[in-house]
Amino acid sequence: MRGIKIIGTGMYVPETIASNDWLSTFLDTNDEWIYSRTGIRERRISTDTPNFVMASEAAKAAVADSGIDPSEIDLVLAATCSPDYFYPALSCLVQHEVGAQNAAAFDINSACTGFINALDTASRFLEDGDYRNILVVASERLAPHCDYTDRSASILFGDGSGAAVVTKSDKPMWSYLSAKGDFFNALYCKVDQSRANCPLLKPDIAPVGIIDNEAKTHTLQMNGKAVYKFAVEAMDSAVRKVLERAGLGLDDIDLYIPHQANARIIESAVKSLGIPADKVYVNLEKRGNTSSACIPTCLAELKQAGRIKDGMTICLVGFGAGLTSGAIVFNQ
Repeated sequence: MRGIKIIGTGMYVPETIASNDWLSTFLDTNDEWIYSRTGIRERRISTDTPNFVMASEAAKAAVADSGIDPSEIDLVLAATCSPDYFYPALSCLVQHEVGAQNAAAFDINSACTGFINALDTASRFLEDGDYRNILVVASERLAPHCDYTDRSASILFGDGSGAAVVTKSDKPMWSYLSAKGDFFNALYCKVDQSRANCPLLKPDIAPVGIIDNEAKTHTLQMNGKAVYKFAVEAMDSAVRKVLERAGLGLDDIDLYIPHQANARIIESAVKSLGIPADKVYVNLEKRGNTSSACIPTCLAELKQAGRIKDGMTICLVGFGAGLTSGAIVFNQ
């Protein structure tokens, strides 16, 4: 039986606040327009702090909160779609910064579903007696990926990181993971290889339906309507399927923590599921969409507020580029 217990959480958010009013100084928009469509009033932007530094700060806080020594960490899993380096992995940089010298380390990239997939992976490693304490960190610096002449995406995303230290529990955990690669072109950011100077290289061959003009080579691209439709359906489906696997009903969950993509998406899915709003945690208004970092940031905020207690049954649900989705139910 797989089971996890979160013994420490941590988070880091940059100091610089990018408000809707600030965006309206150079985009054709305003606070009311953005908030009514997204539920976001502000997001944090990392002006000069690398992703690995943000990730390390969240990780250090989680380890301190757990009460264990960094040398007791057996594995570092990092979820990100916006690394500072192609290699080394973000997890290796975090391992170094935290001082987890005895830990293995590798990264997971499934965009906004990253923390869900990383936590699921952690639970499987914990089944092996060689792994006792696993540090899971999700961190994103998305500002460099966004086109700030395009209000459709730049109003949504923010930067930040969250982390959790998990250990094996004798209480059960269930997961459901999914991917629909047929919809890959609904949300993507292509690696920019324009500086390559090998004389043998020819222009990149991109999948049909992605690169049809130069602007799409460098920044995050999103089909908002397609992503919205997928996200509402995916959140509903993932929650129902993981509960079916767990043999639980919607009312058996004490707390739902969804990916913080858009308030409308969350509201539509919550209505479809029939979940009481007071069981759903949302911090979107002041954070924006921080991709894989959304859910662990929520966990850290909730733990700091004393809202996560032993014995609670918690459901995490995410969805993102790929298109990917997934949900986890565990007893804390």
